Amino acid sequence: MPTDPNPALNADAFTLRRRPPAEKVVDLGFRQLTLLLASTVAIVLLGIFLTVFQGAREAIATFGLNFLTTSNWDPVNEQYGAFIAIYGTLVSSLLALLIAVPLGVGTAIFITEDLIPTALRDAIGLMVELLAAIPSVVLGLWAIFVMEPAIRPALNLLHSLLGWSPFFNTVPQGPGMAPAILILVVMVLPIITAISRDALNQVPIELRQGAYGVGTTRWGAIFSVILPAAISAITGGVMLALGRAMGETMAVTMIIGNALNFDLSLLAPGNTIASMLANQFGEADGIQVSALMYAALILMVLTFSVNVAAQWIVRRLSLRY
Repeated sequence: MPTDPNPALNADAFTLRRRPPAEKVVDLGFRQLTLLLASTVAIVLLGIFLTVFQGAREAIATFGLNFLTTSNWDPVNEQYGAFIAIYGTLVSSLLALLIAVPLGVGTAIFITEDLIPTALRDAIGLMVELLAAIPSVVLGLWAIFVMEPAIRPALNLLHSLLGWSPFFNTVPQGPGMAPAILILVVMVLPIITAISRDALNQVPIELRQGAYGVGTTRWGAIFSVILPAAISAITGGVMLALGRAMGETMAVTMIIGNALNFDLSLLAPGNTIASMLANQFGEADGIQVSALMYAALILMVLTFSVNVAAQWIVRRLSLRY
């Protein structure tokens, strides 16, 4: 008598065939509902993109790709170029991330390891999460009245020591690129810390015990085993924070200086795409509106590229580890 090669699979198939009709209807309805919701998100995103593209068509036809490489923003003569804003967006976001990633991942390690009592770790984690709940306009006011005056002596010291460099050759006199970078650090730090903490908590305890079993120290286990196991999720959180930094508007607008002249110095006033839109869209008319929509389209493409890169990096790291 032949034996069944896979009795468990046949049992599951028999169970599916014997499911009540009402349960089949519920399952079909649930699948259709989830498909509808997922499609709605995609349709809304496509609609936003098409709306922005439609508004930017006049500027695209008029300025072309020169819009990306010229820095002349002159509403009187209707000459527009977004290079200053694009440069400010990329530089402020990347430098903020360069500072925030070690701080965020280090904080996550500190509050997930048994370095301090549990109550104190929970309190620190709660404070980091509450930092994300502060409105950006409040952070902008804090940056203007508290942070910038506090860091100005340090910026003056940088200028006195590195003033020969084009990146520090401007005397700091108030709002500028450097304060904007620091306020972005404050805003993206909770994202990186929270995602990194969750990723580290999800690492199986067997990996840590195995590392200790072969004689690894605590820090050896963290850097050789735990961090590599959580690196894909941490990378996803970092890329999410980068997209957040690129799109931040209110706090950056209040502290960056909103300059229309290009300057390499990090101590000089700067500009970003988001701050330029916030400052000018309300009073714009004619082709200036289309130029601002063109800049918004560029920002959308940049953030979309960041998300695509994040998905690719996370997938590659997941396959590696």
